[in-house]
Amino acid sequence: MAATVSEEKPLPLRSVFEMDYSSTSVQLQLIGLGFCFYSLVFLLSHFLSVLLSHTYRSLATKEKVFWCLAATRAIFGVQGSWAGLRALMEDNPMFSDKVQGQTGWSWFTMLTACGFFTFENVALHGSNLVFRSFDATLATHHAFALAGFGGTVLHRDMGHFLPVITLLLEMSTPFTCISWMLLKAGWSRTLLWRANQWLMIHMFHCRMVLTYYMWWVCWCNWSGLYMTIPLPQLLIFLVGLTLLTLIMNPLWLHKKTMQLLNPVDWNFSNKSAPENGPARGKAHKS
Repeated sequence: MAATVSEEKPLPLRSVFEMDYSSTSVQLQLIGLGFCFYSLVFLLSHFLSVLLSHTYRSLATKEKVFWCLAATRAIFGVQGSWAGLRALMEDNPMFSDKVQGQTGWSWFTMLTACGFFTFENVALHGSNLVFRSFDATLATHHAFALAGFGGTVLHRDMGHFLPVITLLLEMSTPFTCISWMLLKAGWSRTLLWRANQWLMIHMFHCRMVLTYYMWWVCWCNWSGLYMTIPLPQLLIFLVGLTLLTLIMNPLWLHKKTMQLLNPVDWNFSNKSAPENGPARGKAHKS
């Protein structure tokens, strides 16, 4: 009798959301992936802007760094908004168990977010050293973000609902990026810039509503959070949320609203916005 040859079917590729996230090696690889990806976005934004944007080529070096950082943050804002909306609107284990619920994609999001915030801190403090500047509000924001997400990764039993929902606060970041780039290009008197500014201000209002919702989640699940989350990590989250609710969000909302009424580059010595955009009838390449 002819021997029957058994054909082995190839094993399906494992989804990135089905990896062994309890492995320290996997965690470090994904944190490194996040860091490298957003570093690459930063570099690509520089090279593409050099090729395509007359405005970028005319900027000072410090402003070029800020331009590329704004573009990088905008990309992360898209990722954070997608993850936050999915956690908030999808029927998933995190929404069902807001204290200990986790999923594969939430682990992927947390680890790549750690990579991004590592990149942000390196870029922020590196540029501060080079240009001898310091933004206390931004530095505080980045420090709490990295400590909060890093601590959540280290304490593997913690739920991911609140951290992933926190990423939804990045909903304003793409609009902030567009606002600043258009302002530098001299488009601050155009309908496009004003429409983006209105949307950005609306996103900052949504950020404030989201922080109130996060306080409500904490109130309703306080006993579980207190029993599950180590006290230092819980304090980092609560202090960070307090700063966002009472200081950072109101401050940024006020500045963006004032900027709508008086287009000013708040980031660089309160320079008035150039007015050589289409609203004055001049051709200007952004």
